[in-house]
Amino acid sequence: SDAVEGDDDKNKFIVTFPYPYSNGHLHIGHAFSLTKAVFRAQFERHQGKNVLFPFAFHCTGMPIQAAANKLKTEIAQFGCPPQFPEDDPEVRAKMEAELQAAAEAKKAQQIGDKKAKGGKTKLVAKSGTGIVRQWKILEKMVPPEEIPQFVDPIHWLMYFPPLGVTHLKAFGAGVDWRRAFITTYVNPYYDAFIQWQFQVLRSKNKVLFGKRNNVYSLVDGQVCADHDRSEGEGVGPQEYVLIKLQVLQPENSEDRHAKITKLLASVGDKKVFMVPATLRPETMYGQTNCFVLPTGEYGAFEIDATNEIFIMSKRSARGLSCQSFNPAKDIGYTKEFGKINCLETFTGDELMGLPLKAPLAKYEKVYTLPLLTISMGKGTGVVTSVPSDAPDDYVSLKALKDKPDFAAKYGITPEMVDPFEVVPIISIEGYGDASAVYMCEKLKIKSFNDKAKLQQAKDETYLKGFNLGIMTVGPHKDKKVSEAKPIIREEMIDAGQACIYYEPESKVVSRTNDECVVAATDQWYLAYGEESWSSAVKKHVLNADTFNAYDPQSLSKYDYTIGWLKEWACTRQFGLGTFLPWDKEWVIESLSDSTIYMAYYTISHYLQGYDNLNGDPAKSPAKVDPKDLTTEVFDYIYRNGVLPENCNIDVAVLDKMKGEFRYWYPMDLRVSAKDLMPNHLTMALYNHAAVWEDEPELWPKGYYTNGHVLVDAEKMSKSKGNFLMMNETIQKYSVDGTRFACADAGDSLDDANFSRETADSAIVSLSNEDIWITETLAADNLRTEGEYNFMDKVLTNETNRLVSETETSYATMQFRDGLQHGWFEMIIARNEYRAWCQDSGIPMHADVVRKWAESLIVLICPVCPHWSEKMWKQVGKTGLAIKAPWPETDEEDKLLTRQAAFLRSSLKNFRAQLGKAKKGLSNATVLVSNSYAQWKIDALLWMQEQYKSNGNTFAPTFMKELKTWTTSNVTDKKLIKFTMQFVSFMKKEVEDVGAMAMDVNLPFDQKSILVGSEQSIKSQLNVEEIKILLLDSDDGDDGAPDRIKEQVIPGKPYLWMH
Repeated sequence: SDAVEGDDDKNKFIVTFPYPYSNGHLHIGHAFSLTKAVFRAQFERHQGKNVLFPFAFHCTGMPIQAAANKLKTEIAQFGCPPQFPEDDPEVRAKMEAELQAAAEAKKAQQIGDKKAKGGKTKLVAKSGTGIVRQWKILEKMVPPEEIPQFVDPIHWLMYFPPLGVTHLKAFGAGVDWRRAFITTYVNPYYDAFIQWQFQVLRSKNKVLFGKRNNVYSLVDGQVCADHDRSEGEGVGPQEYVLIKLQVLQPENSEDRHAKITKLLASVGDKKVFMVPATLRPETMYGQTNCFVLPTGEYGAFEIDATNEIFIMSKRSARGLSCQSFNPAKDIGYTKEFGKINCLETFTGDELMGLPLKAPLAKYEKVYTLPLLTISMGKGTGVVTSVPSDAPDDYVSLKALKDKPDFAAKYGITPEMVDPFEVVPIISIEGYGDASAVYMCEKLKIKSFNDKAKLQQAKDETYLKGFNLGIMTVGPHKDKKVSEAKPIIREEMIDAGQACIYYEPESKVVSRTNDECVVAATDQWYLAYGEESWSSAVKKHVLNADTFNAYDPQSLSKYDYTIGWLKEWACTRQFGLGTFLPWDKEWVIESLSDSTIYMAYYTISHYLQGYDNLNGDPAKSPAKVDPKDLTTEVFDYIYRNGVLPENCNIDVAVLDKMKGEFRYWYPMDLRVSAKDLMPNHLTMALYNHAAVWEDEPELWPKGYYTNGHVLVDAEKMSKSKGNFLMMNETIQKYSVDGTRFACADAGDSLDDANFSRETADSAIVSLSNEDIWITETLAADNLRTEGEYNFMDKVLTNETNRLVSETETSYATMQFRDGLQHGWFEMIIARNEYRAWCQDSGIPMHADVVRKWAESLIVLICPVCPHWSEKMWKQVGKTGLAIKAPWPETDEEDKLLTRQAAFLRSSLKNFRAQLGKAKKGLSNATVLVSNSYAQWKIDALLWMQEQYKSNGNTFAPTFMKELKTWTTSNVTDKKLIKFTMQFVSFMKKEVEDVGAMAMDVNLPFDQKSILVGSEQSIKSQLNVEEIKILLLDSDDGDDGAPDRIKEQVIPGKPYLWMH
């Protein structure tokens, strides 16, 4: 698609999809999310829009470089082709056993004395060998003889993106491939574009430099951004306060305290501290003890900045060594970044029973006690205990008091626990001054094994404590906890009683398999969160006139992320990408070079053109040299800058590119999986708002996000055999079968389900309709003249209705609903019509069938375009189905819809009534009534009043008001229940067909409809004759008993077998 000159109304639609990372084949997860954009693009073509759906491939970042390095190491170590040790069955068994043992030992350490569960480790279960080899991964995608070339990361860029193009073409993606490209410096055109973007950001003070805390890989030696992670995407730094509990001289000369006694003697004046990490420094007034894990492994580490010794886990000490003690003076906790000296190691048992001096605590000294639920993978492995406000602490301390044998098992004596009572420190209305005690008693929590209840108690006490709590002790007594917390934090730090520590919010593992820490490093960063910037983005997103999130949950997520997203490290020193234009030591990371590239699509076909993914200047359609793409040139194209002087690019080309951008922007829709909401999608909003600060009308107009996809209701897994590559799936189930199953999988933020059975059945369904439409329209037994009968009108009306409903579903990105209306319900409507005609002995009408068939072909075209193209020609249409206009229809006749529903439901009820009739009865009489009982008339009239008085809708309080009305107006108390049920049913009828459902007299002739379908009814019920009688008329009742006649009401005739 190209810009249309003179199209002032800009009848265009541009939809984009996040370019996939090009280190392998596309899988069904890519395909599922991609279809949302593909379907919407095709739907908009049917609406007469000029549609642009471009595509590209992301190669920036660490994964490709890391994989190439890993392959190079494997070849160097094991030969080419490599002979891996695990290829030998005996060696493999031994390696798996070692991995299993190591995993179980780690799990046992994490859960204390409890036994680790058996079963294979996740790694062994996934790979079968427990060893992940890069060669083996590539072997599944690349001919073995080509694998050695992949030691060069650039080869990945030359191999996988063109393969992606081939697979997407096979998928019928409908992409303008002239605009396709890859990222990184390998593509000089895109490289120039990203350099310009960052020059603009820097000129607006959005890119800054300084020490910042970021998730960091010590192995890689750089910040580990989301796309550089194999685990922990979206996880950021979490700030903790380390509380310094000074270790005092052990009181009894126990053997287990020999190491700590020796340490205290050897360090001279240096103080030794247990350092629990807490998020609640304001609660330190209530400390009664300190917890460690008996089987945990701890170390005593030198802290150079304070000349102190911290006892903590090795994992947390590793992180602390990467952080700043005094950021203003650039002083780290240790002299050497990432290095910390361990003076001694301890098990938790060797720390048990130590006397400690806890800052702010009421007690002069407290003791180290056992806690079996401590995770050594979070915090420092040391936990300070505040039983007044922490349910876990209260339950654990109480257990040690109530069970002396349990305490004695860990060498804990009564004097270490009995004197220490709960210290009230925070008052919460409704919870008292010891909220943890209150919640534990309320929920009847008996032990620390009541994990679900403890979590509930913890969540509630922490939330209420922060929002409603009032301090009852200390210098900040009577202040709100929310106000006192930051003050107490600073006071403790200033007094040397605490310090700051960071770690990732949850586990993060880099693609080089390094567990990441949080490090304070010199870094170029984007100042997301800066007030004027974030407020502008939020204003845009929360305005329904400027931005469509398609889902309230998604909108809330963007709102939250805009408030949460702060400074973001935008560069690193390893991996592929674009070098920072003013500091070539840094490479722009993958989430920062992918925020406004949608604008590059609008001009890339002039710069690169077809079959030129890597931007070979010799293939440039406009003969543009990438060296000529200066900041001034891009400013002219994108930001209404002045025409650059002495520019080597033809002015006509510049104006065409500028015109293309101005025509296609703003981006109408971006489609993505939900995991990009807290990073890429929000960052794209920020960057558009910065680059086009003065033109908010150019910012993105809408984002649609979907959940992840399961396969046959299970998470995709190679071990389960349900990990589906896109190209293999379309080869097995056909393109349209695969797309059909994607459309049927679901459209919400919840995980969708790609069903292979649905893909299979789609092939059958599409084939069946192909045969029926072709044969039926070619036959000579269709009616071509005469007025439409009732069912002709019904199918025409159903077609009108379903065309409209499918249009609404597609426009709102509800493709499963669109498939339901535009395929399944269309076929049901046709089946109903076909059956009626066959049963009645009346041929189908050619015009009705043709209108239905041509509508069906277009309705399903966004989902199954290959089938539609074939059928478009089969029915004698010229041109392409994908260019066909959306079916023109009349407005749905809701009365006719109701009449059809009446006939449909009557037949269903007749079949049920026939099934319940006594065997041997052969006389069939259908009884019809045009009048309601008086109590139903009264109810309907009341409903009409409520509906009109509330603006032709029912108020949210309607059912509550109904209860009040029935109590006051229904004199026969036995009828109250029936009235409630009747009104509830009729309310649903109104919601389906409108206000006519409340008419006291039906707006159509029931008997006439049934008589007109008499032959069909007889055939459906397999009876030779049938009478259709209108009660309260000259028809009589054929002697029907009262118990039968009482069941006949308007809209619900009754089949009486006698």
